[in-house]
Amino acid sequence: MNIPKELKYSKDHEWVKVEGNIATIGITDFAQSQLGDVVFVDLPAEGASIEQGKEFAVVESVKAVSDIYAPVSGVIKKVNTQLADAPETLNQDAYGEGWIVVVEMSAPAQTNELLDSAAYGELCEKEGH
Repeated sequence: MNIPKELKYSKDHEWVKVEGNIATIGITDFAQSQLGDVVFVDLPAEGASIEQGKEFAVVESVKAVSDIYAPVSGVIKKVNTQLADAPETLNQDAYGEGWIVVVEMSAPAQTNELLDSAAYGELCEKEGH
């Protein structure tokens, strides 16, 4: 399982790349493997506010429909619109081209509540994978 050390992780299986007060958010390799083949992504709008712990996007796979929860609060600055035409990018490149949104964080200290790669790896193991 791929868990890049430079990222932060939520208990809901989202990853966060933090650069100052900007956060790039996507779903983890573990999440995409659990979902199976992703067939549709319901994306939020640029300029929308997201709140930590609240659903901001939906990923539909051949197995299930899953809500994506905001690991941090802020305003969406960019949406990965290529996911609308190529949702399988989430499966193929979860930590690269499969990013979902870029957010300007309203409370950057929330990143302190996220897991590092070691803690996230332990969480995945506890969930039996």
